Amino acid sequence: MDQHTPAETLTRPPAQRKAGWAKPVLVILVLAGLIGGGFVYWLHARHFETTDDAFVDANISEVSAQVAGRVIALPVHDNQLVAAGQVLVEIDPRDTQAKLDQILAQRDEAAAQLAQARATMPVRQADLDQAAANIRVAQADLEQSQRDLKRYTAINPRAITAQTIDQARSTTASAQARLDAAKHAQAGMRAQLVVAQTQIDAEAAALRMAEANVANARLQLSYTHVVAPTAGRIAQRTVQLGNYVSAGQSLLAVVQPDCWVTANFKENQLADMHAGEPASVHVDAFPGHDFAAHVDSIQSGTGSVFSSLPAENATGNYIKITQRVPVKIVLDSTNCDRLAPGMSAEPRVTVR
Repeated sequence: MDQHTPAETLTRPPAQRKAGWAKPVLVILVLAGLIGGGFVYWLHARHFETTDDAFVDANISEVSAQVAGRVIALPVHDNQLVAAGQVLVEIDPRDTQAKLDQILAQRDEAAAQLAQARATMPVRQADLDQAAANIRVAQADLEQSQRDLKRYTAINPRAITAQTIDQARSTTASAQARLDAAKHAQAGMRAQLVVAQTQIDAEAAALRMAEANVANARLQLSYTHVVAPTAGRIAQRTVQLGNYVSAGQSLLAVVQPDCWVTANFKENQLADMHAGEPASVHVDAFPGHDFAAHVDSIQSGTGSVFSSLPAENATGNYIKITQRVPVKIVLDSTNCDRLAPGMSAEPRVTVR
């Protein structure tokens, strides 16, 4: 018998002695299990990155009025599914129709003036041709009078009177004057022809401008029918039947059917995260279901850089803050009809 063993211990029954050792052993086993479980969880969890700073996102098209007027029809209602090109709002078209009619009349007037200007071209060309003919006649007369004068002056002066020679000289001078006048008339006719062509060009330009005004007026008239720019669901409808709207005023929004998750991960969570990595998304609105997804892209810049008031860190008082970077996570295959932009989500990304 060991002299250090207490006597009362030796006197206890074997069952009591075993129970005294069982409790410490159980505690040790529990602690070992917790440590082992924690280690296994750490080995598993280090392959995942998650955040609760995430939400469902989608493309939202703001629909605004492009012309002013009173709303006379509103054929859609809140949350309605619409197709691209479907009429959403109708604005009273009478003002724009009156402007179109006025501009059409101006276009017709410009077309008539162009036709009138073109009609003068044959007249001006005929005048120019007549001037050229007059030049040929005057040239022939001049040549004839010059030959006569040359012949008279070559004859013996005793054989012809001085009056005949003077008359020949006068005829030659008159023929020369008529030729010069015909040439000046031709130059004038040619200038008038250029003016007529310039008038045609000006009237053609005026007609093109009038046609552009007609096209713009028709475009403004088409704006009285406000159509959906894309397929989606109506949201945030602020216009009511009978409202007077102004150009640029927001009327409603169309939420497009495709959606994704924008997750703002901390910058120290992105070291092993890459595009294409698988993920699962838990949306608070559907607690019993996780959506399969994958990382689409990582934004080239933190959220604070693109804020309205970005941080100015080049100051004397600087406190380092872990930044967050938006990551776009696309759902693999799901119907986004039940998912709405802004819903809270918790993505879980598998990293390598």
